[in-house]
Amino acid sequence: LKVAASLDGTTALANGASQWITSPEARADGHAWRARACAVLTGIGTVLHDNPRLNVREVATPRQPHIVVLDSHLRTPSDAQFLIATTARHIYAGGHFDADFLAKKAALEARGAVVTQLAGAQGRVDLRAVLRDLGQRGTNELHVEAGQQLNGALLQAGLVDELLVYLAPKLLGAGRGMANIGPLSSLAEGQALEFTDVQRIGPDLRVLARPTGRGDF
Repeated sequence: LKVAASLDGTTALANGASQWITSPEARADGHAWRARACAVLTGIGTVLHDNPRLNVREVATPRQPHIVVLDSHLRTPSDAQFLIATTARHIYAGGHFDADFLAKKAALEARGAVVTQLAGAQGRVDLRAVLRDLGQRGTNELHVEAGQQLNGALLQAGLVDELLVYLAPKLLGAGRGMANIGPLSSLAEGQALEFTDVQRIGPDLRVLARPTGRGDF
């Protein structure tokens, strides 16, 4: 799970502005991590707010990773940039079957996207089922670049093996955080992590951490 943030943990201002918190060097390093992954995953919130391409551009690569989007209600615009950036894109939807949903599904499939319905609670996408399905399709390294809602859901479900965090030497105050895992009633409820590596990347810090007890993988 990759995050770029200010030193006080802000990933975007309250108005959504986030480009660019970290340096060109950190962005290039992040693209190198994209390049080594089988697939890059994000949520519909990031698609709607940022319209990212999610492909590898800052470093040379022999192939592009698959792009995976979790979109419970199929709100993905037909002109979303990730649909253009690569021919390998997969959208996971929830459990909706009305005429409007089916029309959206058909339109996205017409753009070449694979749409798979894996419904969990309240019609949302079942995260564990998505990871199982991706594994069965040959994905053995998944790189997540998402917002605080999906980041928090993945962490709370125990589905994150490693955090890749870029910290910029600046303070941004109140805004969007790294992961929505609260509100917590005690410090003991927090997600315990173990730092495995810290390096300087340009002016920024790159921190690798694993959830406590996750072990090697």
